[in-house]
Amino acid sequence: MNTVETLEEFYKKKFGWMPDNIRSGIGHFNVFALKPCLGDQPQPTPYRRRDYFKIMLVIGNSQVHYADKVVEVKKQALSFSNPNIPYKWEHLDGIRNGVFCLFNPHFFHQHGNLNQYSVFQPGGRHIFELTDKQVSSVQAIYERMYNEINSDYIHKYDVLRSLVFELVHFAMKMEPGTEFSRQTVNASQRISTLFLELLERQFPIDDSHQTVSLRSASDFAGQLNVHVNHLNRAVKETTDKTTSQIIGERILQESKILLKHSAWSVGEIAYALGFNEVTHFNNFFKKHVPLSPLKFRNV
Repeated sequence: MNTVETLEEFYKKKFGWMPDNIRSGIGHFNVFALKPCLGDQPQPTPYRRRDYFKIMLVIGNSQVHYADKVVEVKKQALSFSNPNIPYKWEHLDGIRNGVFCLFNPHFFHQHGNLNQYSVFQPGGRHIFELTDKQVSSVQAIYERMYNEINSDYIHKYDVLRSLVFELVHFAMKMEPGTEFSRQTVNASQRISTLFLELLERQFPIDDSHQTVSLRSASDFAGQLNVHVNHLNRAVKETTDKTTSQIIGERILQESKILLKHSAWSVGEIAYALGFNEVTHFNNFFKKHVPLSPLKFRNV
C-alpha cells in the first residue's frame, strides 16, 4: 500500500472486502501487527497522516522525529499519534516489532472528544517508555482488541472504544501529578483553556489559500468576549507565559511542520500563517530559530 491510499482503498485492493465498521459508516477502526523486521525494508502500514489516529506499541531502539524535537526510545514504548502532528519513526537497531490500532475521529462520534486528552494534543507527551511488566499489560489490551474485532458480538465496537480509552488512561497515569491538575477549576483556568482551544482550532493548515485569522491577544479577547487585559492575566496566571508568547510558539510550530512536510513555497506558508509580507515571516522565524526558513527546510 502506498502512503496516499485510504484505509478503504487498502482493504479493497488487498482483500476485496472491508471490515464491518468501515462498510457500515460508524467509523474506521482496526488493529495491525508490526511484524518483526530486519534491515531497511519495513512493511508498509495503512496510515495516512490527515485521516487517522494511531496508538502503537513498538519494541526496539528508535528515534521519533517531530518538527521541533527528537524523542529517543531506548527499548520499548507506547506512542500516540494525532493525525495533525507529522512525525518520522527511525529504527536505530534495524529490528522492530509490535502492534498498533488505527481509528478516525468519526469512530468516536458521540463517544467523547479525543483531542481533550494530552496524549493527542500538540504540546502533550506522545511517547511513553515502558518496563517489561508494562509491555505485558499493554499487549494484553491489544490481544483483547484482536479477540473483540474478530468476534460476532453486536456491540463489539463499543468495547473497542473502551479499550482505546484504556490505553489512553494507561499512558496518562504515567504522567507525574502536578499541583495544577489538582486545583479546582477557576475563572482564569476556564478563560485560558478556551483561549488554547480557540488557538488550536486554527490548525492544522491544509490549504495554502487558508490563513490564520486570530493572531493577537486582542483578536482572541474579542472572540472570547473578554477584555484583553483579563485574558492576558488569566493566561499568565495559568501557564506562566504571555498570550503573545503562546501564539508565537504555536505559529512557529506550524511553520516548522509546513516547511518540513509540505511543498508550499515560503511565501505561501507566510500568507497561510497570517504574515502580510514574506520578510516579516523571515524575520519572525529567524528570531526564534538561528536559520532562515529555507535553510531550516533543507537541513
